[in-house]
Amino acid sequence: MSKEIGADVPLIDHHCHGVMPEDLTLERFEDSLSEAFAPAPAGTSHWDKPVTLAIRRWCAPLLDLPKFAAPEDYVARRRELGAGTVNERFLRAAGFEALLVDSGNRPDELCSVEELGVIADVPAREVVRMESIAESTVESGAIGAAGYAEAFEAALRASLNDNVVGLKTVVAYRATLAIDYTPPGADEVTQAAGAWLAEAEKSGRARMTDAVLERHLMWLGADIAREKGYPVQFHIGIGDPDIELNKVDPSLLTPFLRAAEAWKFPITLLHCYPFHRHAGLIAENFPYVYFDVGFVQNWAGPSYQRIMDEALELAPFTKQLYSSDAFGLAELYYLGALRFRTSLARALGRWIDEDEMAAGEAARIVDLIGRSNARRIYPLGG
Repeated sequence: MSKEIGADVPLIDHHCHGVMPEDLTLERFEDSLSEAFAPAPAGTSHWDKPVTLAIRRWCAPLLDLPKFAAPEDYVARRRELGAGTVNERFLRAAGFEALLVDSGNRPDELCSVEELGVIADVPAREVVRMESIAESTVESGAIGAAGYAEAFEAALRASLNDNVVGLKTVVAYRATLAIDYTPPGADEVTQAAGAWLAEAEKSGRARMTDAVLERHLMWLGADIAREKGYPVQFHIGIGDPDIELNKVDPSLLTPFLRAAEAWKFPITLLHCYPFHRHAGLIAENFPYVYFDVGFVQNWAGPSYQRIMDEALELAPFTKQLYSSDAFGLAELYYLGALRFRTSLARALGRWIDEDEMAAGEAARIVDLIGRSNARRIYPLGG
């Protein structure tokens, strides 16, 4: 019975990225199986991890291969079919209603938001990564420190076309969440911008890491979110080696959540592992906070069920969202949807079997988490 629960609910993936449009070599595919910035240690391979077990088991059949196909055979078949066919197969098999796409992470390597929608054959809407806009503003070279705040706001507002449905910050990567959250004064922003401009000119690269500038970005984003009816997404927990894991617990965000609560705009906490239980409690305590366990269900391989069980322990069903955080590989879109559907159906099926929930409740809960909550908080129309 559990396999049938919510199986026909189309999903809104509220946090994902584009796919790589070119055919991948074995080496390039393997590099995409790791959050690290380096190859696997000598004598080992990135294929030896939980996520690759899931790819070889569940994705191989969609490429007309036997389950658990060898890595070399898997990538060879991918190249034989061609990237266009591979990407379409996985994204269209996932069962989406819409995709909400972070457009600011390494966009030169990925298809555009519009192209992703065509590949998946569903609407694709954009979520603007605010740090990317700030960095582009500095890299333009046309501003001074005193003009940074005005130029950044103008650039951010100019990026908000009709296809945009939300904002995102990666403050967790750049300054950690262990920062002061009070809005900075104009003089503080000018001083911090001056230091950043000087650093960018010297290094040839503008990467925002200053906590003052991040605070300015967050409060500007909050103001725009309140005005436009957007959610603001926050990266939480699991990530690449830039993350200082002890400083990305969502509980550190509590002062900002408390201060911004009166503005009544949705705040979404993304993927959250290993702090997903913390995120669930925060979503219970703050009426405008939502969370998901996207990304990690892909990467946890066969251990994905335990993560969903823990995510369901406390938070209201109206405060959880579906995401894959898929980046680059179309397989991660398909796996994310498969893992979400299977784990949620199993959890709810067990509750029904143990007489903890009426059978008629299950499909409604899948619909809430899989699509309706996202449709309620993002300005998707229709």
